[in-house]
Order: sequence, then structure tokens, then C-alpha cells
Amino acid sequence: MPAHFPMDAPPLDTLVELIAPLIGHDGYTATSLPSVTLMSLHRPVARTPLMYEPSLHIVAQGYKVGYLGSREIHYGPGQYLVQTLPLPFECETHASLASPLLGLSIRLDPALLGELVEAMGEREAPDEPSPEPMASVSMNVGMQGAVNRLLQTLHDPGESAAMGPLRVRDVVFEALKGTQGAALRALVHHQGHYSQIVQVLSRLHARYAEAMSVESLARQANMSPSAFHQHFKQVTHVSPLQYLKRLRLIKAQQLLVQETRNVSQIAETVGYRSVSQFSRDYKRYFGTPPLKHRKAEHALQVS
Repeated sequence: MPAHFPMDAPPLDTLVELIAPLIGHDGYTATSLPSVTLMSLHRPVARTPLMYEPSLHIVAQGYKVGYLGSREIHYGPGQYLVQTLPLPFECETHASLASPLLGLSIRLDPALLGELVEAMGEREAPDEPSPEPMASVSMNVGMQGAVNRLLQTLHDPGESAAMGPLRVRDVVFEALKGTQGAALRALVHHQGHYSQIVQVLSRLHARYAEAMSVESLARQANMSPSAFHQHFKQVTHVSPLQYLKRLRLIKAQQLLVQETRNVSQIAETVGYRSVSQFSRDYKRYFGTPPLKHRKAEHALQVS
């Protein structure tokens, strides 16, 4: 295991003990709380493209390495990942039968964030550096306590119904107090170039299958095309059109695994007019053709 994790992190055995009984299979497991998902994996996964929605990712066992542009982002026991924007990146997972990956993901609700930021009475400092949209944070005692309480609540349906939303609120509150609090607050303040890019990303995710140009996106951000291209790349580490292509391919990957539509139908659904171009782009990005990828994923689900 890399030496990136803090040696003085509080023991996480309790988190593992709380998560393990709630897991029924590898992959993601829904819970009684819509914003909370559990994750488990008993095998390593090589570096592969993916995209997280804005969320907190807490790993109790195993670890992950994310690659965003030239950055390496390590998160495992003693750390949690704060993902404030839906960014395409690459990730490798370190897990095994003896030591499976166990963790949970908490989707960030903009309304809850706004309510907490307002209640905390914090404002963005004028000299605060531009937020990092994706970074790992050391888990302190307060955060670990909040996560423990949330997991304990999931073991009791009545307590989950009554107290679950408050337990989620507790975890998000701790994240706002952490070193990535500025990035979370930036989602609420709606100021500056960062906020303008956030709004454009929202449009891209809502209408990714439509034809779009840098010029039209720049107009939405109220920037010149050159300024928009520069600020977009500073935030996402890719150009606007690269982002759109990767978004479409990741959406296509999800459809390939989850649905029975053929490759031609999926290509059209995500905005491709040429099936052959879709297949070439897919193989270039994921390293394998669409149909072969589908068969491999289905084989893993059966085994």
C-alpha cells in the first residue's frame, strides 16, 4: 500500500464491521437513504475511465488511486474523497478476496449544502485560491464519528427513517469544516469563473446527446470562446469538446452494462451519428470494443 495515507489516522475497524453486514454483492448497494450508497469489491481493477457525480467517498478498507490530468489522488483508510464536480478521470482499485474494498458514497445535495453554508455564516474569502474540484482529505475524529453514526443508523430501519437525513447532514457538515470546505462552498456562492463552469457542466450533463459547440457553451458562461476554453480546462483538466466526448462514452458504458439495447441504438442515444466512429472512440477510451466490454462485464456479474 502506498505511504500516502496518514499514519495517525484513527482506527477504522469499526467502519469495516458496520459496512460488511450491509453488503450483499460486489459493486454498489443502495441503502434506505437515497443519497447513501455502499460499495464493495473483492478484486483489483486496473486503471480505467469513470466519472463520479458530486459526492463524498469514504473508504474503510482497500484503496483507490485517481488520475486527473497530471494529478494522482490517493484515497483509502484514513482519507475520504471530496468530488464537487462530475469530472471524467481514471481510477485504479486495490482490493482482494482477503481484503476487499469497502466504503460508502454520499451524494451531495445542493439544497443541503446551501442550507448548511448559510447556517454556518461563512463567506468566500477574497484571496481564497481557486477550489480543487476533486481531492482527498484526511479523516479526522469528527468525520469518523459522523460516518460511524450514519452507518449504525443504516442497521435499524426505524432509526434510518427517523434519523438518517440528520446523520447525512452531520457528515456533510464535517466535510464543510475540512480542507475541501472551500470547494464545497464554491458550489453555493455562484461567484466567479468557477461557478460559471459549474453551470455549463450542469447543461452538458442534462443535454449531452445534443450537438454543442465551444461558442454556444461560451455564450452560456458569458465568456469569449478563448477565455471559456482556458477556464474550462483549468477546472476540468480537459477541453470542452474532450469533456463532452468522454461524458458521452461513459454514459454509453453505463447503458451497455445496464441495458439490452444494441451498440447502434446506444451510440445514437448518447449523441453519435456514426456507429463506426462511436466504436473507434469507445475502444480508444476504454481499451476494448463496446460489445467485448459488455460481455466481459456480464461475465464478471455471473461469476
